[in-house]
Amino acid sequence: MATKRLLTGLPEDADLRRADSLAREIFSDVANKWALLIIEALGDETRRFSALRDEVEGISHKMLTQNLRMLERNGLVDRKVHPTVPPRVEYTLTEAGRGLRATVDAMCAWTHRHLGHIETSRRRFDA
Repeated sequence: MATKRLLTGLPEDADLRRADSLAREIFSDVANKWALLIIEALGDETRRFSALRDEVEGISHKMLTQNLRMLERNGLVDRKVHPTVPPRVEYTLTEAGRGLRATVDAMCAWTHRHLGHIETSRRRFDA
């Protein structure tokens, strides 16, 4: 997930429709199912890696590691390593991460609100 280019301050950097925009790269990073589920699982809590893995059912060790690193790189998650044996690592949402969490919470609420409608539509489409 290396950045293709640095932010230059030009409007193109913020244009999600442009394939080479920094905004699209960031959007692509955070708009994946695992990132959204990790953000939701962290909520207002500080959690250890194993607690997150237990909370986000179905995520592999590798995917959790990759997504936590990406979220940390993008300034959405703080990672704190405690000097113990074995090392204890904790994750917390940053202010920016908490801001994104409000959007994730709204998406979760939308999903719950429209679940019945979507389920009915899927059955009708698949028939």
